[in-house]
Amino acid sequence: MPVNAILALEDGRCFEGTAFGALGTTTGEICFNTSMTGYQEVITDPSYRGQIVAMTYPQIGNYGVNPADAESAGPHIRAFVIGELCEVPSNYRSTGSLNDYLASHGILGIEGIDTRALTKHLRSLGAMRACVSTELNREGAIAAALASPSMAGMDYVREVSTETGYLWEAESRRWRQPNLSTGELTDYADLPPVRHRIVAYDFGLKFNILRRLRQAGFEVEVVNSRTTAAEVLAKNPDGVFLSNGPGDPAALDYIHREIRQLLGKKPIFGICLGNQILGHAFGGTTFKLKFGHRGGNQPVKDLRTGKVAITSQNHGFAVDPDSLPPEIEVTHINLNDGTVEGMRHRELPVFSVQYHPEAAPGPHDANYFFGEFAELIDRNKGS
Repeated sequence: MPVNAILALEDGRCFEGTAFGALGTTTGEICFNTSMTGYQEVITDPSYRGQIVAMTYPQIGNYGVNPADAESAGPHIRAFVIGELCEVPSNYRSTGSLNDYLASHGILGIEGIDTRALTKHLRSLGAMRACVSTELNREGAIAAALASPSMAGMDYVREVSTETGYLWEAESRRWRQPNLSTGELTDYADLPPVRHRIVAYDFGLKFNILRRLRQAGFEVEVVNSRTTAAEVLAKNPDGVFLSNGPGDPAALDYIHREIRQLLGKKPIFGICLGNQILGHAFGGTTFKLKFGHRGGNQPVKDLRTGKVAITSQNHGFAVDPDSLPPEIEVTHINLNDGTVEGMRHRELPVFSVQYHPEAAPGPHDANYFFGEFAELIDRNKGS
């Protein structure tokens, strides 16, 4: 029998729908994602820690879920808001339904929501705190939203970073096509030999970043967010990678301090939160976007070449370009709002992008950055 659920925003606007997944009450910052596919990757992306995610695509769950598409060990969202749930998935890779997957992980879902109206509301007024509940009435849900913490000032990196370091050795080959008679993914592209050893900081690291790094010839040792610069340098890696992650980058002083000590010592490449952390390490600041960039259709211009790429993004904060020192060049901008999407140091081997070149989900226009990191390390070795 269907169970009623409510989505309440902190400004008092409410949406009523039907529950799926788990039952109960949860709160978090609500945001929207415009991707047409890739809902499992969104649900398991650690960068969504503390957030309620609404998908703008009208029907979700069509192709089910499967272990290979998870971007971490499990879901990180607080709740999932959709227009319509597909209860009978159809895909040869599917091992289960979205409903059962969320229920098994205790994640609330609500369907039957006018996600177009919700998205227009958030675009006009900005991201805000919200509550999803199968237990509370309208007034109680609004009160719960108002009582929940703001994303500003939150350090969720401590919650999602690995407790112990490890060497990435999981399957990283790209599959080219399935065996049509069995549906098995048996045709894999060979991995290149290892060319470089790097240390990757896990601030909320996605599995596909690790796969892409291995596909680009890197051996990757993952370390947690509290690892000091001295500990990284003692490993003598060829380079250092700074990952994506959740929360407010301004709240990560203990990380800024260590990354600042690595500048000029090793080549560094940062993605998403890694870009924002570098902004602070350079002496700059970050600010909260009105409603963030989340989806697989964000246009980014490379100011050095004039080329435009369609990119996958998931972030609610951005680097303030006016706060950066002269030695930092802004290399990429978002064509929707002009915000910083990439930087490089004019003298040191350091660069970063705000978006996700590994996609998962999204277009692969920016996959070349992993090769550029390898080339940067080669040049640094030769200097």
